[in-house]
Amino acid sequence: MEHATIEVTEGNFEQTAREGVVLLDFWAAWCGPCRAFGPVFEAAARRHPGVKFGKVDTEAEPGLAAAFEIRAIPTLAVLRDGVLLTVQQGMLPASALDELVRRASELDMAEVRRALAARSNGRAGAVAEVSP
Repeated sequence: MEHATIEVTEGNFEQTAREGVVLLDFWAAWCGPCRAFGPVFEAAARRHPGVKFGKVDTEAEPGLAAAFEIRAIPTLAVLRDGVLLTVQQGMLPASALDELVRRASELDMAEVRRALAARSNGRAGAVAEVSP
């Protein structure tokens, strides 16, 4: 069966996250909850073909895990157009994944960028643009 998710590495992260809605599942093979969440994440990817669903193996990609400050797995990061919108630890039900996709898709990104810029008050790095 063809997978609807993509493997995300430091090498393809920037291209993957640059545009559109992206959900990243940070996981490890030894993690029981990660293995249980995998099929739920794959099914959501098939339901939302216009959204990128990426899997980040924290063992193989410690740099990405560190860049996202991953402290527990599974952890889900939601990005849109290169901007980190939210990070959630733990398994999520299918309905919660669908809601995250809906909310991220409906955001006015110009407004999000204005709010981030205003919140930064001119401090470098305060805008949530993500790039490891």
